[in-house]
Amino acid sequence: MNAIKRNIPNIITLSNLFCGLLSIVLIFDENFILSGSFILLGALFDFLDGFTARFLSAYSEFGKQLDSFSDLVTFGIAPAMILFQLFSCTKVSFPLIICFLFPICAAIRLSKFNINDEQKNEFIGLPTPAAGIFIAAISLNYNQTNIFGNEIFLLIISIILPILLVSKIRFFSLKINKGESKKSKENIFRIILIISSIIILLSTFSFVTIPFIVILYLILSITNNLI
Repeated sequence: MNAIKRNIPNIITLSNLFCGLLSIVLIFDENFILSGSFILLGALFDFLDGFTARFLSAYSEFGKQLDSFSDLVTFGIAPAMILFQLFSCTKVSFPLIICFLFPICAAIRLSKFNINDEQKNEFIGLPTPAAGIFIAAISLNYNQTNIFGNEIFLLIISIILPILLVSKIRFFSLKINKGESKKSKENIFRIILIISSIIILLSTFSFVTIPFIVILYLILSITNNLI
């Protein structure tokens, strides 16, 4: 029974990995909607595996490493493949090797996370799932006639997102710690982000707002650091 309990988070993590693999396969057929959808589904599993591990007290070094490898596929390699296909559709003139920046920086980001104990209550660099979700939202809303199909926009995010992944910017975690005051600065920013995200999503009922929520997360984190 204990063995089953310990492995429940790992099974959820493998579901995250499976979503990433499906996203990669689907993007080869230029199925942008399903490919992006499986990254978002992977993000849900990524949240659930951590939540389940905390709830069941089923942390393990194996699970930690498995989670990072799954995140690399779902939020590093899959988004890079989406960017590659988006660039191919716009018939850009610059080398598509620029898409490799995304998984390379994601691998660096995840490796640093695994060996850095400082990142229990906050993140150093943009969390890899947030960057992957940003690209997934673009894939879901891709149209050659809107901004998400603009090669300059795609070029900018292909450079900025990898830089943010390996940056020294501290991003607050959405997890509330037991010993933390409810009126702490971080909790105030968490509440602002959650309420703002709900309002933004409900006002449009569209995934097109997700990139703006990630940008809001960046702005609030920088503001939190300055204060």
